[in-house]
Order: sequence, then C-alpha cells, then structure tokens
Amino acid sequence: MTDVEEDFVKATIRGFSRAIILWIISQRPMSGYKMVEEMKRLTERDFSSGVIYPLLYELENKKLISGKWVQKGRRRIKYYSITEEGTKLLNNLRELFEKPVREVLKSILNEKRT
Repeated sequence: MTDVEEDFVKATIRGFSRAIILWIISQRPMSGYKMVEEMKRLTERDFSSGVIYPLLYELENKKLISGKWVQKGRRRIKYYSITEEGTKLLNNLRELFEKPVREVLKSILNEKRT
C-alpha cells in the first residue's frame, strides 16, 4: 500500500472510530483496554490507548456513553455502556446508512482488489 493509500485508509477509519465505538459498546459494556483490542481486531489496524481513551472521554462527556467503575481484586476497571442518547444517535446513523450512502459503501466493499 502506498503512503497516500495508507493515509487515506487511516483517515477513513479515524472518521468512523466514534461510530464504531458506539456500536461495539451497544453490543456489551466494555473496558477501555478491551475496546483497544476490539478496535484492533475489527479494523486490523494498530490502535493505541492514546487514541481510544480520548474518544471514550469525549463520548462520555457528550453523554453518549457512561462509565462505571468496578473493583476487580485490587484493580478498579471502568466499564463503558451506551446511554439512551447514544442509542438514539446510533439508530440515526443506521438510518443514514440505509439511504443511498449504503449503496456506495456496498459498492466500495464489493470492488475487486487489484
């Protein structure tokens, strides 16, 4: 992959990161550490905690997700879950992608790799 292509892919994933995080957390509550692992798994890209945690804090400040501290042995772990507002936003995003944008994305995803 050329540098231009790599930059384009990174920017695209970065643009979708908040929506991906909302979707992941809508599936089940998750710690920030697990979120980093899940983002790596889903995107096949390196995501550091320095990228994910600011997004989690932003989503929490906007009341789209909420964090709850849980004691696990000697450690405290914060688990994030989606709020009602976050669910509404996620549903709005789903509606957006049900429109013609979905066909564009389907076309992009179905293009043969060269």
